Amino acid sequence: MAIIEVEGLCKDFKVAKRETGFVGALKSIVNREFVLKEAVKDISFSIEKGEMVGYIGPNGAGKSTTIKMLTGILVPSSGKIRVKGNVPYENRKKNARNIGVVFGQRTQLWWDLPTIESFELLKEIYRVSDQQYKKNMDTFTDILGLDEFLNTPVRQLSLGQRMRADIAASLLHDPEILFLDEPTIGLDVVAKEKMRDFITEINRERQVTVILTTHDMEDIEKLCKRMVLIDHGQKVYDGEIERVKARYGKMRTLIVDVEENGKGLCLSGGELLKEEGNRKWIRFNRDEISASGLISQITETHNISDLTVEEPEIESIISRIYQEGFAEPVRV
Repeated sequence: MAIIEVEGLCKDFKVAKRETGFVGALKSIVNREFVLKEAVKDISFSIEKGEMVGYIGPNGAGKSTTIKMLTGILVPSSGKIRVKGNVPYENRKKNARNIGVVFGQRTQLWWDLPTIESFELLKEIYRVSDQQYKKNMDTFTDILGLDEFLNTPVRQLSLGQRMRADIAASLLHDPEILFLDEPTIGLDVVAKEKMRDFITEINRERQVTVILTTHDMEDIEKLCKRMVLIDHGQKVYDGEIERVKARYGKMRTLIVDVEENGKGLCLSGGELLKEEGNRKWIRFNRDEISASGLISQITETHNISDLTVEEPEIESIISRIYQEGFAEPVRV
């Protein structure tokens, strides 16, 4: 049974219409007019327990609005939501006990208090037992390295430290669902990998369902098998990431180092993009020719000392989808 069910979800906002100039501003005060903005339009999906799903889209697509409705912060204009059988906005307290939320640019920790005191306050708010609190704190401290800053005021933490503390705080009460909004924003490469490893660990060990919104496509590719892609408030894709790559990522790049200079390189089915000395970059469509087919052609006239095949980056694929749209609706 699905742990999250969304059906025909819509959210409209009334936005005050503003006119330019002094007279226009005066009119807006005396006789204010509103326009209706559709932030989310008829979105439906379901998520099973233990899934990790990337919920992605460009700025203004409706991602954050959807997450706020799932967490109970916003009330939908129409449609149905069930989070572990509950309607989030009708029973916010009960919903809060089932979920954890991490917003990359905000914190749930108390700014001027030592980090450990924020955890102790959250323990009381969520009525976490002493045994559960100790067990979780020991686990999070070990995996996330919290001990190095537990006694440091939150305002003095680096961004990487604060993100580690925030994700630990969101999981302190053992929620079944974790909403992550830009969890690796601003982190360096090492910190990002640690965060991804931790998310993978709690998903595998605790079967925590994870919904991830991010602009970092590497997060999506490394953490999620499934993604829900929205644009202008509407769902345009819901399915496996590999299926998108198979459909929109047919172009590959073969990089070869040949022992000769390769001036006489003649290829059928591949395009020589560039060359630097003995290294050649060759683009090909995997539906038209295989990498091994190209390699066979090259070895007929040249000795290869090294080679690699570059897969298309998911970011470039998503960018193409935004620009071109889907040729036909894809639903899974």
